[in-house]
Amino acid sequence: MTILLLLAPMSVGLAALGLGAFWWTLRAGQYADPKGDAARILLDHLDEGPG
Repeated sequence: MTILLLLAPMSVGLAALGLGAFWWTLRAGQYADPKGDAARILLDHLDEGPG
C-alpha cells in the first residue's frame, strides 16, 4: 500500500512533464506547418540550394 504513496506522485509528475513538453513544442511552432514540411521533402527544385 505504501508503494501507491510513491507511485501516485511520480505518475502525476511524469504526466506534468509530458504536458509541459507538449506545451513547449506547441509554443515553439512545431505544428505550425506539418503539411508543408512533408511536401518540401518531396520537391527537388528546393534542394538545389542558393545560386
